[in-house]
Amino acid sequence: MRIGEPAARTGLSRDTIRFYERTGLISGQRLANGYRDFPPETVPWLAYIRTAQALGFSLAEIARTGQELRDTPDSAAALSALFEEKIAVIDARMVQLTALRADLTARANTGCPLRTAR
Repeated sequence: MRIGEPAARTGLSRDTIRFYERTGLISGQRLANGYRDFPPETVPWLAYIRTAQALGFSLAEIARTGQELRDTPDSAAALSALFEEKIAVIDARMVQLTALRADLTARANTGCPLRTAR
């Protein structure tokens, strides 16, 4: 299928699909006329990429784990493990952000934001 079909079926722009192709997330073949030709399994994979991004996974994480998940017979268990890892990262980041917020709060309205309130 040419680039317009997966774009229409997924709601992604052609530029986004071209970007995913350049970064290796998807692959298509070039036809003799220079048009891109993508296999049918590109559409569900693009939907997966979009969902994974909405869940907070970076394109690098998706690229790193994508092939592994496609080749894993029990992908539900593998996905659950990835989610648990992501939750741990989010929890650690929340602790960092809470500490940052407390530090900013202590410095607000002190006259000099580089000094903490005494």
